[in-house]
Amino acid sequence: MSSRRAIRIHIRGVVQGVGFRPFVYLQAINHALTGWVRNTSAGVDIQAEGEAVQVEAFLTALRNDPPPLASIQSLVHEECQPDGFDAFEILASEARQGDFIPISPDVSLCEDCRSELFDPADRRLRYPFTNCTNCGPRFTIITDIPYDRPFTTMKDFELCPDCEAEYHDPLDRRFHAQPIACPVCGPQVWLETNGERFAEAEAAIQAARQQLREGKVVAIKGLGGFHLACDATNAQAVAALRRRKLRVDKPFAVMVPDLAAASAHAAMTDAEQRLLNSRERPVVLVNRSDASSIVPGVAPGQRRLGLMLPYTPLHELILEQAQAYPLALVMTSGNVSEEPIAVDNQEALERLGSLADAFLLHDRPIRTRCDDSVVAAFQGNVLPLRRSRGYAPYPVELPWEGRSILAGGPELKNTFCLTQGANAFISHHIGDLENYETLASFEDGIVHFE
Repeated sequence: MSSRRAIRIHIRGVVQGVGFRPFVYLQAINHALTGWVRNTSAGVDIQAEGEAVQVEAFLTALRNDPPPLASIQSLVHEECQPDGFDAFEILASEARQGDFIPISPDVSLCEDCRSELFDPADRRLRYPFTNCTNCGPRFTIITDIPYDRPFTTMKDFELCPDCEAEYHDPLDRRFHAQPIACPVCGPQVWLETNGERFAEAEAAIQAARQQLREGKVVAIKGLGGFHLACDATNAQAVAALRRRKLRVDKPFAVMVPDLAAASAHAAMTDAEQRLLNSRERPVVLVNRSDASSIVPGVAPGQRRLGLMLPYTPLHELILEQAQAYPLALVMTSGNVSEEPIAVDNQEALERLGSLADAFLLHDRPIRTRCDDSVVAAFQGNVLPLRRSRGYAPYPVELPWEGRSILAGGPELKNTFCLTQGANAFISHHIGDLENYETLASFEDGIVHFE
């Protein structure tokens, strides 16, 4: 005799924008369950009905085998009366006033998307904004919760039929990937020099690479703002960038194409290599190798270098190792010393016009500026020196619940923190609060977090 069971489940944590609903859908189908799943402003709600043994197996799968980017803080369920559903569905998201949910940080390019980026047979071949449910922008493009496309800076890019089909297919890797795009319907890249659009799409990327080869400084719009880039093996280029940026001796971060290239410049431990290649892709402080071709001017008087690997498709294309391309690029924040990083195209053209020889721009808006994170490996642990892209706004769990508090942080190297229940939401890196622009960024960040 069969034993039927029906339950309602509520899940909190980082469970939106990480492939959680398609995961729930597939688990329900695999366990022959009916019901529904939906996002809300407070997490994910599920109602599932079926054979009792299958319902229990479904619960076990949710707890023990969530998607790699998900982080479940709590999963509670209660028995309910069966509603006699005929199938399992993914319902439209539901906004609830006053609720909140942790938002996923931006995630570096996954291997599946990287393979597609260089696959001649793929429709996203060499498309610099390739992403899926497992990678791509999150925090820097979200404007509100729940995390759905209309509440992101991608809302004005109307999906083409191919992307629309992927977006609505629960079995597709891009099901409800909110930044989903392709060359037909998504953001585009172009290069500007001397106030004129010089090249577009692939030609723009190759023109930017040529500028870098020639020792020029190129401002590159990335995930959470602009970088100022130059050849890290060219002493004249590095000196020019340092002079223009008014940065006397503070070290520059360097991006290299892969771990093999990193090994040519640094003697790294296994822990440091894992950090470099992690999905957060931070800048990692490593001991410089005597054989490194990176010029001393990148980190004057320092025995360590700050290295990072590409974390967007655009970076992969810029650092593609072809045509005798440099093995290391300075990738420093796109700002004049002590000002906030530029995020808007017009803002960058105005503020960075005296710093860069060319601008590699795109039209995907950035809602929240987010500098690169800087970390070190210390006694087997990650020592965060600047916790920003890839980590923020992931919450730190507290051992207690209390009233909501805003901690404002220091004047220098500023971050802030907001607490909600047992979660401490530490902001992205803000910077030194000694000028109006950074103060405005600080205040905007607090309002956005709230």
